[in-house]
Amino acid sequence: MRTSFLEIVNNRTKARLFLLRKLPAAFLSGVRIEAASIEQCTVSVPYNWFTKNPFHSTYFACLSMAAELSTGVLAMAAVYGRNPAVSLLVVHMESQFLKKATGKTSFTCSDGLLLQEGAKKAIETGTPQEVKAYSKGVDADGNVIAEFWVTWSFKARTKMV
Repeated sequence: MRTSFLEIVNNRTKARLFLLRKLPAAFLSGVRIEAASIEQCTVSVPYNWFTKNPFHSTYFACLSMAAELSTGVLAMAAVYGRNPAVSLLVVHMESQFLKKATGKTSFTCSDGLLLQEGAKKAIETGTPQEVKAYSKGVDADGNVIAEFWVTWSFKARTKMV
């Protein structure tokens, strides 16, 4: 039986090895996958020496990494093991920063089923599909720190015989 992508990212050791191998900047800045299911993913980023900016808050690029990864785990889960293979790419990103991030910030994306549908449609139609996923970042008190909208493009590769 093949391992699913979600089984990999929900295993603490395997998830950290995945980050180290595929996203070393995220690994080094302390970005961590907290939980992932087919529908939802939560990723956190700490406020520490490595992630801070001169304004005593988490640097926007570190927040962006965590937000993008919360959508990206779901997008990768949607294409993992598909035949034909489906390539994915971020084609657009929007963000809104509402409050200074001065502690751990957790980003949650609940658009997993929408991303699954995008991958499925790309295979069925043979045309690239774009899916806009939403991720909300909150601090330990539940205050909204930032919101991100990440647009993923799904494109089916040539079918394998």
